Amino acid sequence: MTKETTSRQASISRKTGETDISLSLTIDGSGQADVQTGIGFLDHMLTLWAKHGLFDLTVRATGDLHVDEHHTAEDTCICLGMALNQALGERRGIVRTAHSYVPMDEALALVAVDLGGRPYCVVQASFVTPRLGQLGTDLIFHLLESIAFHGRLNLHAQVLYGSNDHHKVEAIFKALGRALDTATRLDPRLAGAVPSTKGVL
Repeated sequence: MTKETTSRQASISRKTGETDISLSLTIDGSGQADVQTGIGFLDHMLTLWAKHGLFDLTVRATGDLHVDEHHTAEDTCICLGMALNQALGERRGIVRTAHSYVPMDEALALVAVDLGGRPYCVVQASFVTPRLGQLGTDLIFHLLESIAFHGRLNLHAQVLYGSNDHHKVEAIFKALGRALDTATRLDPRLAGAVPSTKGVL
C-alpha cells in the first residue's frame, strides 16, 4: 500500500487478496468525479458526494464481486477516509466542524462532522428495502463508519424522515459532502493555526 500527499491532495493505492483500489482526492476541487467500482449505486453516491462537496475524486476499484459487494464497497470507503486524512495533513487552519441539512424529495437528512481527529460514527436511519441496485442497504452504516474511522473524524448522520430508501441515502451522501466542504475550508482568521486548544489534532 502506498500513499502520496501534496497540498490538500492525496492518492491512495490499496491492494489485498479481495480488492485492488486506486483513489485520488483533491479537497480544493470543483466537484469533478470519475468513479468506477463495479457497484453502480456506490458510484452514484460517491459522485454526488464529490459534486456537493466540491471535491475532485477519481476511483478505480476491482474486487471479488462474484462473492458479493461487501469487500469492494468497504475497501473503497476505507481508501476514501484514508485519502481525506492524508490530504488534510496537520489540519491547520481548517474550520473543523460543520453540519448540513439536505432534502431529497420526501426525505430529509442531517449530517454533522468534526475533523478533530477523534474517529466516531453514529447513524440513525432505517431502510425497508434490502438492496439499492447492487448495494445492500445494511452496508450503508458500515461504509459511513469506514470513512469516519479512516478519515479520523466524528460523523453523525440522521435521516429525520422519508419513505424512499434511495432518497434517504442520497440525502445522507449529499449532506456529508456539503458538511465536509465547510469543515475542510481554510479560515483566514486562524492564520494556519490548529483549531484546537490542545494545539494538535
